Amino acid sequence: MRVLAAAHEVFAEQGLEAPMNEIARRAGVGIATLHRRFPTREDLITATFAVKMKAYAHAIDQALQDPDPWRGFCGYIERVCQMQAADRGFTHVLTLTFPTAKAFEADRNRSYHGFARLIARAKETGRLRAGFSPEDLILLLMANAGVISATGESAPDAWRRLVAYMVQAFSADHTEPLPPAPTPKAIYRAMIRLQPRKTV
Repeated sequence: MRVLAAAHEVFAEQGLEAPMNEIARRAGVGIATLHRRFPTREDLITATFAVKMKAYAHAIDQALQDPDPWRGFCGYIERVCQMQAADRGFTHVLTLTFPTAKAFEADRNRSYHGFARLIARAKETGRLRAGFSPEDLILLLMANAGVISATGESAPDAWRRLVAYMVQAFSADHTEPLPPAPTPKAIYRAMIRLQPRKTV
């Protein structure tokens, strides 16, 4: 669909706050037509990245199938961060929530619960530090999004160093106590607050 292809292109270039007028122009449709098909920005964003969100959910299924839980955990962290780096439009989608997009959020929730199982398995091996929580992944994705946005084309692989540092910090070899993790409710509020502003 031309509109979704144009939206993906514009979101990748300008971020999720890109003007809807620009998306309509590139798709070769009027703004009224765009709004008839996608009444809200959230509708357009979730339709544009639905396939990517399904791939995100599939990644946790693959990680859970790994017979080595620690390897599955580390591989999943790297895979999701790589998905952010490979698609600049998708970079921030993983750190937002879209309450009215039921199918989109269902894939996110499946990933969240699968990741919780992966965490439990990795802790059972003694390789993952006891204090690690699912909310720590959101913090990492927010940090990774910032690094990707800041380094852009100048240092496109800089995110790999951040992720490597963080995976090492997640290891049970590091026993220094950490400040408490944000609560799920606090993280949810943060994801809501990051929603892109409405621009025409």
